[in-house]
Amino acid sequence: MKHINIKVKGKVQKVYFRATTKAVADQLGAKGFVVNLEDGSVYIEAEGDDFALQSLVEFCHEGTDRSEIESVEVQESLDIKGFRNFEVLKRLK
Repeated sequence: MKHINIKVKGKVQKVYFRATTKAVADQLGAKGFVVNLEDGSVYIEAEGDDFALQSLVEFCHEGTDRSEIESVEVQESLDIKGFRNFEVLKRLK
C-alpha cells in the first residue's frame, strides 16, 4: 500500500470534481479524502495499491466534463494513515 498527496489546480471547484473523485476512488478501492482549498484548487490524500493510485492520478489529469485542469502535483508519502473509506470533506481538519 502507498500514500500519495495530490493537488489539482485549474477550474476544479463547482464542477463536481470532488464528487467524481470520490466515485472514481470508490471504484478503484482507494481510501482517503478530497477537499476544496481556499486558493481554488483541490487537495487529495489517497492510499491504495499502485494501480488504484495511478488510475486516480490519471483521472485528476482528465477531470470532469466541466473542469479545466491546469496542473496536477503528486507527492508520494511514507506516512500511511490507514483511511477506512474515501470521503469528501468540506474543509481540512
